[in-house]
Amino acid sequence: MKKIHVALGVHAYDIEIAAGLLPQAGSKVAALLPKARKAAIISDTNVAPLYAAKLQASLEEAGLVVHKVVIEAGEQSKNMQVLSDVLEQLAAAGLTRTDVVLTLGGGVVGDLGGFAAASFMRGIAFVQIPTSLLAQIDSSVGGKVAVDLKAGKNLAGAFYQPKAVFIDTDLLATLSTRFLHDGLAEAIKYGCIKDAALFAKIAGYADDAALLADIDSVVATCCAIKARIVEQDEFDTGLRMLLNFGHTLGHAVEQHFGYSCFTHGEGVAIGMYQLTKRTEELGMTAKGSAERIKSVLEKYNLPLTAGVEKAQLLDTMARDKKKNGNSITLIILQQIGEGVLQKVDWQEVPKYLG
Repeated sequence: MKKIHVALGVHAYDIEIAAGLLPQAGSKVAALLPKARKAAIISDTNVAPLYAAKLQASLEEAGLVVHKVVIEAGEQSKNMQVLSDVLEQLAAAGLTRTDVVLTLGGGVVGDLGGFAAASFMRGIAFVQIPTSLLAQIDSSVGGKVAVDLKAGKNLAGAFYQPKAVFIDTDLLATLSTRFLHDGLAEAIKYGCIKDAALFAKIAGYADDAALLADIDSVVATCCAIKARIVEQDEFDTGLRMLLNFGHTLGHAVEQHFGYSCFTHGEGVAIGMYQLTKRTEELGMTAKGSAERIKSVLEKYNLPLTAGVEKAQLLDTMARDKKKNGNSITLIILQQIGEGVLQKVDWQEVPKYLG
């Protein structure tokens, strides 16, 4: 068992990481929230058939009355209409302010379910149980919860910290190769911005089997990096923006294709490589950095380009949350392991896209 404490004062919580953790969730929730009488499991059509029954049994053994809310899998479900339906189901189940929501799934379920918890009765407790690598190392930690609008990704949301994050790395066994690598893009991001040793380790695994044999260590390293950053900048006004390396362009790519072509991690991969290639050409990034990123992305079959016209991407990027007035903050690398924030006038952004 690895435990990482996120020190946020009254909103502090622990991230627990271990293989085989899911059956212990009920007793942990009961100890953490002794006034809770009901629990709502929010999951999706991919994950619920695999793991919801096991989680429900664990919660019921701990004395909780359990209700399941299952949404269609995929980014297309992360919208206001589905959020409204989820809230109606929480109300119909009779949850009160002392009860708890558990999000069982990947990033979409965690983001939407967390926003539902933040909104229902002005906020009830929630616990993240991430089932994808991307969610385990990134989206389940830090309290960003949101849904997408037609105008862009994650434009309606809140900062709302979970009461705990329970990460069972055994749940990764049912991930397809594509979604294992999708999540790994975020781990590569952490290596790029903060941990050159992590980047080298990921680049050095012989194959996916070697990666999975060491996955607890990778997950814990990424969670620890994010926890330390979030502790310093909970509301994403400064240092935390480093975590968006590759995301401004990546989100634009995802949205351009209606979230139906590239996964989130694939979009981030494209964003990391394309931006670093350009900043290296501009003399802002150490020579060879883009090639190192290219090499590790290719190793895990992650894309390097989206084939989208620059003007189309700029139109989407103009609605990015990191844009303030006539400027936007880009995250660039000085070298692998060292990311910095770069405030750029909007008129100058095209030169960073090549």
